[in-house]
Amino acid sequence: MKKMNLKKAGIAAVMLGAMLVTTSCKNSNSGDAEVQRYAWPLATCSTTDTITHIFAQTFADEVGELSDGKMKIQVYPQSTLGGDRELMESCKDGDIPFVVQSPAPQVSFMPELCVFDSPCVFEDISDARAAVDAPDFQEIVQGIYQDAGYQLLGTADQCFRVMTTQKEFKDFSSFKGQKIRTMENAFHIQFWKAIGANPTPMSFSEVYIGLQQGTIDAQENAFELLVSAKLYEQQKYVIETNAVPDYTTLIVSDDFFQDLSEDQQKIIRQAAENAQKAARDSADDRREEREKELLAEGMEIIKLDDATWAQMQEASEPVYESIKKQAGEELFNLYTGRE
Repeated sequence: MKKMNLKKAGIAAVMLGAMLVTTSCKNSNSGDAEVQRYAWPLATCSTTDTITHIFAQTFADEVGELSDGKMKIQVYPQSTLGGDRELMESCKDGDIPFVVQSPAPQVSFMPELCVFDSPCVFEDISDARAAVDAPDFQEIVQGIYQDAGYQLLGTADQCFRVMTTQKEFKDFSSFKGQKIRTMENAFHIQFWKAIGANPTPMSFSEVYIGLQQGTIDAQENAFELLVSAKLYEQQKYVIETNAVPDYTTLIVSDDFFQDLSEDQQKIIRQAAENAQKAARDSADDRREEREKELLAEGMEIIKLDDATWAQMQEASEPVYESIKKQAGEELFNLYTGRE
């Protein structure tokens, strides 16, 4: 309890500081001519050299530009205002109105979001984005967020998560027995077990040392993190498993959003749409750049053949059933295109 009080005090201090440095008159829903007294906080747990930060900062910049400087958002990266769970709680309360983060930690608050953990559904990231943007899917997902006290403003990604390993990869049998680090996610663990690997949940901060000491043989992440964490120093092969896209969401407190004027809401939504496109475009460009960097560092990048992909999908059937039970059949089918 004491820790949470200190965190809330820290948030209050951040907002007070913003009020002191912003020279403007009181914000009001009655007229867009008036300017905020303080910048609304937007928090992430990611570093500044990530798609998550690009998504967040572009959104903040777009809000300022579209409102002619009358609406202001200040981005706080790198867990400055708390970890993933704390940010979700603070967002719902309206203390931190905006948050950009992976949907993975949001599953604890909205169990149906496990649908994003469905493995081996998409072979191209554009297909995943189309599924996420589809009106019928969006209608259900938006309702899930709103029922939980949030509004989903946009979804970007860092393209697919891929596997790295020290062991030579030939075919589906190469997964067998590999000690691979995963997130603490039941469906990810179930998937890796299903294809024969030995998944080991581990904090990402421990991955480099784990690879170095041989505690784990492999790990899976987006290309972005392979470079930023210098995993090429401990791994030889990149296997383009592309099991799940590495999504990141932009959310806002529903209570906060409903208190805004109609014009302010329109600006927020347009800014989010612009930022989502910019983040996705940047993800594609950076994916190509990171691949070149990894090749330059001596890594070998292996693309799966059709037979291996088909075997991965077949092995995933029990995972699909588990996700379907938690997410609901309609949402699962809309996302995956399965009947």
